[in-house]
Amino acid sequence: MTTVDIAIRFDQVNYSADGTQNQILKNITGSIPDGNITTLVGPSGAGKTTLFKLCNGLQSPDSGDIFIKEKNIDSYEPVDLRRNVGIALQKATMITGSVQKNLELPLKLRGKELSEDRAKELLKIVGLEDTFLQKKTKDLSGGQRQKLSIARTLVNRPEILLLDEITSSLDSVSRQDIEALIGKINRQYSTTILWITHNLQQALSIGDYTWVMMNGEVVETGESSFLRDPQNDRVKQFVRGEIE
Repeated sequence: MTTVDIAIRFDQVNYSADGTQNQILKNITGSIPDGNITTLVGPSGAGKTTLFKLCNGLQSPDSGDIFIKEKNIDSYEPVDLRRNVGIALQKATMITGSVQKNLELPLKLRGKELSEDRAKELLKIVGLEDTFLQKKTKDLSGGQRQKLSIARTLVNRPEILLLDEITSSLDSVSRQDIEALIGKINRQYSTTILWITHNLQQALSIGDYTWVMMNGEVVETGESSFLRDPQNDRVKQFVRGEIE
């Protein structure tokens, strides 16, 4: 794999909570392929969400280096980094008011405005009608809120999209809808997707590649199909449901 094929690269990254001895990430080393969907699975407390926060600049590693498109993350301005690396979380947090107000937020924070045409275009991308612009966010279903959260993340046209358990609280129809949407975004815009999921079947069906994390370490990686027959004994136990 050549350097131009790498979206995110980790080089011996370590992270501890509040500088304590509680080490959350241990010597994370590896690369996330550009333009693909990589799923991240593992037991609760494995360090998956912390790894995301490091990629987005919300936290900084104690040691080691992270490269975004082969550029050290430390050399990015925070605003530029978060425009390049978008994040959508399990709980789609909204500000009070309309869908339009929420869509405008990423640009308002930068002193810019979102045109109505662009707002409608973003809604179309995620499969929502123009009429949703004036709807109140409190009146949206869980699936609609998650679509809005993704649309809001797309305002900055990120090259990399981090998704943290975004379908875990949705019903099966809404989950499949979001999976199809993310697949479309990946194909249509060549957006690199890094997706944390607790659902191994989802990791298999949507992931091109998968990382398994346990106790703050990357234990096994490869094409997602390896989840059907992992080589690592701990990963075998995890896949069988013996480790949660």
